[in-house]
Amino acid sequence: MDQVTISCDECRLEGTSACEDCVVTFLLSSESRRPAPVGVIVDAAEARAMRMLERAGLLPSLRFERRVS
Repeated sequence: MDQVTISCDECRLEGTSACEDCVVTFLLSSESRRPAPVGVIVDAAEARAMRMLERAGLLPSLRFERRVS
């Protein structure tokens, strides 16, 4: 199954106001996670479900932009 890895460490917008409204921040912001992880791995079916929830206004958008080396 195809997987997508999204790492905050690889995001050009890390540490900016974009983080406040990013689905990765939303998914990883649980108070029970200490230290907080800095990335998420989703498979294709989960990515489709997240897009559907985003379109319905139930999840924030993915604001990830990969850094260029």
